[in-house]
Amino acid sequence: MAKLIGWERRLLREMFDAAIAAAQPALCIPPHLPPAPKGRTIVIGAGKASAAMAQAVERNWPGQLEGLVVTRYGYAVPCERIEIAEAAHPVPDEAGHRAAQRMLDLVQGLSPDDLVICLISGGGSALLPLPAPGVTMAEKQAVNQALLASGATISEMNCVRRHISAIKGGRLAAACAPARVVTLLISDVPGDDPIDIASGPTAPDPSTCADALAILSRYRIAAPDSVLALLRSGEGETVKPGDGRLAASELRMAVAPRMALEASARLARGAGIRTYILGDSLEGEARDVGKAMAGMARYAARYGEPFEKPCVLLSGGETTVTLRGKGRGGRNVEFLLALGVALEGQEGVYALAGDTDGVDGVEEIAGAILTPDTLARAAAQGLRPRLSLDNNDGHGFFQALGDSVVTGPTLTNVNDFRAILIT
Repeated sequence: MAKLIGWERRLLREMFDAAIAAAQPALCIPPHLPPAPKGRTIVIGAGKASAAMAQAVERNWPGQLEGLVVTRYGYAVPCERIEIAEAAHPVPDEAGHRAAQRMLDLVQGLSPDDLVICLISGGGSALLPLPAPGVTMAEKQAVNQALLASGATISEMNCVRRHISAIKGGRLAAACAPARVVTLLISDVPGDDPIDIASGPTAPDPSTCADALAILSRYRIAAPDSVLALLRSGEGETVKPGDGRLAASELRMAVAPRMALEASARLARGAGIRTYILGDSLEGEARDVGKAMAGMARYAARYGEPFEKPCVLLSGGETTVTLRGKGRGGRNVEFLLALGVALEGQEGVYALAGDTDGVDGVEEIAGAILTPDTLARAAAQGLRPRLSLDNNDGHGFFQALGDSVVTGPTLTNVNDFRAILIT
């Protein structure tokens, strides 16, 4: 049995690694670079992949170059002409605040002959925390923390973030006018809408302050008075579609989650395993998605329908977690733990769930692997999976079993990766 589990673990990890490799900026950024302008070329950007994106631009740019990008602590890579700043994620800090202000200052006074290349990837929202006038950094941090714990979708969280920001919701692109702006995007959001990637600093935003207020009310978030006043007055309104300041702004999708899932599927098919991609934008509570997928996997394992064995069920997207306990968790290990509890040790079902940026929640752990004997091994150690799930302690549970998946900084971010292998 140990040998069988070994090859299945290996295949799942190889599929995860293939997804990450397909989304590397060095591979995906160069084909989308625009021609050099008559004037200056300035590179700006934010996200967990932004430093690697900047390096890819440097290595493939024929002329003069300068700029500033901000990435997560530990995600910097060497660049010679573009400054790499580091800041906190997922809760913003003062380093991100300073970098955002400097970025706005850098793009002042440009001409139509100048080019701004903006590099945006997942995580950029927390890494560009420039509050709107009248809102303090501490107040913005408090709203962000409350949103992360609320169970709100990424789209809902970003709607609120845009409307209490001085740089998101198209404001960064507007500040670059009249220069040409080409934004290269690595998507980490369901649906790949540019306005939701890092809260859309260069994308026009059709949502409103009223929408942001409704989200705060829906999740019963007690926002500071300054935030409520900003939203109620309409002064937090973002840059809308059709705004003349965005006339010379262009958005280009360099990498999307679908591309990573397809790379993983090719690897599995090459190993003789039928592969089904269920979607790249699955949302909902992580534990609910885990329970639903357990039902599909159990039926396929027992009856070979509707998926013929051996097969892999692949999916991406971004689930949410409503915090109920005080454990060490993330949405991928929460999904996996709920999947395991619902499967009840079903023979022939294995799974890997991980965040392609290498960080699930706030832990430097990408995710974990589930095997048919996970619950039995847990019982032997005195672990109680249902209690761990109630306490949002997925990392604590899988780390105790030695089943955590650790990648280190992956230098990309195309959202969650889930693979269920049925033999």
